[in-house]
Amino acid sequence: MSVSNLQIQHLIRDVGDISRQKMFSSPELDRSLVHLGDRTEAFFQLFAREGRHAFRDQENFLDQNGGTYRELILALDLLCTRLETTGGVVEITLPLVRRAKLIAQTLRFWTEIHDPAYVYWTERRGRGVHLQAIPIDVSQTLADRLFDKVPSVILTSATLTVAGTFDYAQSRLGLPNVHTLRIESQYDYEKQVLFYVPQHMPDPRDRSFAERAAEEISLILEASGGRAFLLFTSYVQMRQVYELLKRELDFPIFLQGDAPRTTLIESFRSTPGAVLFGTSSFWQGVDVQGEQLSCVIIDRLPFPAPSDPVVAARTEEVRQRGGDAFYDYQIPQAALSLKQGFGRLIRSASDRGVLALLDNRITRQRYGRVFFESLPAYRFTSKLRDVQDFF
Repeated sequence: MSVSNLQIQHLIRDVGDISRQKMFSSPELDRSLVHLGDRTEAFFQLFAREGRHAFRDQENFLDQNGGTYRELILALDLLCTRLETTGGVVEITLPLVRRAKLIAQTLRFWTEIHDPAYVYWTERRGRGVHLQAIPIDVSQTLADRLFDKVPSVILTSATLTVAGTFDYAQSRLGLPNVHTLRIESQYDYEKQVLFYVPQHMPDPRDRSFAERAAEEISLILEASGGRAFLLFTSYVQMRQVYELLKRELDFPIFLQGDAPRTTLIESFRSTPGAVLFGTSSFWQGVDVQGEQLSCVIIDRLPFPAPSDPVVAARTEEVRQRGGDAFYDYQIPQAALSLKQGFGRLIRSASDRGVLALLDNRITRQRYGRVFFESLPAYRFTSKLRDVQDFF
């Protein structure tokens, strides 16, 4: 369940577009749009904190802000009434009425209903304020809506196994009785990929890590001639390293946030020797084939942030079931994320490249074995000289 001020602003814009047409023109409709805009701004200003934050106390929120909330609901209801009673083509107004009612329905769920099976949170990104809720455990919903309704289901993905088994996916999806098949990749990773983990880096939690990471990245990029994705587990870390490197690198640099994601990817594809700084949204669903992307550098093992509301709720649910949240949830989740980052590098049988992970806990901690066993076969090194020789 998700609702945002941007959704309502887009609705106001789209209704405004039709209100300028003669058949729909109405002073009442125009006034209802202005009123909805004012009520939207007043309500979403209540969530001023940047970032993601848990939202748990609906009752106290309504005690303090119930009037502002109800005025927004009434403004949405009023807009629906104006659209339903205005002249013009019903086929044009009906989708707008449905959008307004869905927004109101989601707002009511998020603000009024405390469902213990859901985790609720707010997220402010620039001008956008998003109010969201998702199930803590999706297995029962999937059983009710999908697995118990159809004769058979095939689930396929390159990132379903952790350390060679399907146990984690089966647990999260609620699949006790399934047939599984793991098919080896058609790519020859041992020839195509070199996996580099420098042993001299400090712990990623150390204050000196960003500075040392920038130095190491500079050396790797010098060997690769740019042509790299730099993938970070946090926006703050990405900005720190970017500020340290932006004047040092002789390659074209693209930074997440400077342009839309698709624009950045297209610019990277078309710019020889480019380097792209990105966070989680670039870890999956990005396909850059050929020499243009020949190096992927990951700052640290992508453990989910314990403070994130969704992660906190799901780790607590694992504990309540008697499990170990670190080994049963956080490590498998991080291993899948690392596989997805790895997958940005080799997109065809002719691709070659280096995957560099600057977090040497993978070689020093007992849990590192899970990560190694989750990745495809590859050549491994801890020596920068091997990276230089590879390129």
